Amino acid sequence: MKRQGLLVIGATLVTTAVAAWAAWAAIQPGGSGEMLAPHFEVDPFWPKPLPENWRLGSSIGVAVDSDDLVWMIHRGSPTLNRNEKALELDPVEGTCCRAAPPILAFNQAGDLVHAWGGPGEGYDWPESNHGIHVDEEGFVWIAANGDRDAHFLKFTKDGKFVAQFGKPMSRQAVVRQGGDNSYGDTTYLANSHDPVNFAEPTKMWVDAAANEVYVADGYVNRRVAVVDTETGEMKRYWGAYGNRPDDAFVHGAPGQDDKAPPPQFRGPVHCVTIADDERVYVCDREANRLQVFTKQGEFLKEAFFAPSTLRSGAVWDIALSRDEAQRYLYVADGVNEKIRVVDRETLQELTNFGAGGRQPGQFYGVHNIASDSRGNLYTTETYEGKRLQRFLFRGVQPITKFEQGPAWPRETN
Repeated sequence: MKRQGLLVIGATLVTTAVAAWAAWAAIQPGGSGEMLAPHFEVDPFWPKPLPENWRLGSSIGVAVDSDDLVWMIHRGSPTLNRNEKALELDPVEGTCCRAAPPILAFNQAGDLVHAWGGPGEGYDWPESNHGIHVDEEGFVWIAANGDRDAHFLKFTKDGKFVAQFGKPMSRQAVVRQGGDNSYGDTTYLANSHDPVNFAEPTKMWVDAAANEVYVADGYVNRRVAVVDTETGEMKRYWGAYGNRPDDAFVHGAPGQDDKAPPPQFRGPVHCVTIADDERVYVCDREANRLQVFTKQGEFLKEAFFAPSTLRSGAVWDIALSRDEAQRYLYVADGVNEKIRVVDRETLQELTNFGAGGRQPGQFYGVHNIASDSRGNLYTTETYEGKRLQRFLFRGVQPITKFEQGPAWPRETN
């Protein structure tokens, strides 16, 4: 792999796509001065039940491909309780259930059309899988954020292995005093300047025209990395504000202005998404912020959401609206359990929907979000959420209240 030239830089569903996007022409505020925004309703009957007594584990990633197939990745058996996987136990303890394969894809009718994934020959399956992305050519990309993971993978839609970028257990390891180098006694350190490996990357986004994959790197490293999809060469990377990443930075350390935005990604660097106008959006989850860059890593602007949110943060993932201008962003917030509807140009939050809970339209750890060509949204829920939900686009409507609550279907006569 070449390393020269590495650049480090500081259910009345809108039935057709045509009808759906006609609504975007009316986005501007009306003559009365009312503000408009996309509205959604949960589809409680999508997807259809899984076959084979399969169950979802913690559901991490979701993506929509060019054919509007909805792809998801979940963590399977290790995240299922004993009474959720009786068929896997020895001896078998009941008639329900077992973990589904980690990669699943559904069509618009909710039918399961692909199911695969797991360890195989020629690649290192993640210790803990994370985000999923399907590029314009139909390749499926999978991130890996286990403690030992330092890589991500590329497959065909039918699960054939194509490429691995990075290698697990490649980072410097520190054994806890008195430890024995076992899993729980070892910490794998960050190296945000490693030209080959990563550190628990969370999500990828492919720029097909440039043969580049952008990597949100990650839970341990503090950077966005850009890699050649053909050769694996690291082409450039950057930290918050386009700064050179500094792994030694500790937010809140003595002497810092704890009220100022951190000059480094606080992490995890939890998403990277590229809009049609080539703006690059990066989720700095625990800093509650979304930063915007050029493809070369030049910082453009940022916005903070629910800035008083502590611990796991408020900016987990984003999706783009599918109108020609991609006027809106949808921000998944897995602590406050909301989807925030944001004006992409101003980064102003216009409204939000969702609430904590287990009923349709509520969330338990909403983790990733994606949109399809009709404007519908899809979300996955981690922890004990363990599900995939669809929210039907109901057009651009007046904003009647900022906090909409669960996006439950409206009653119709």
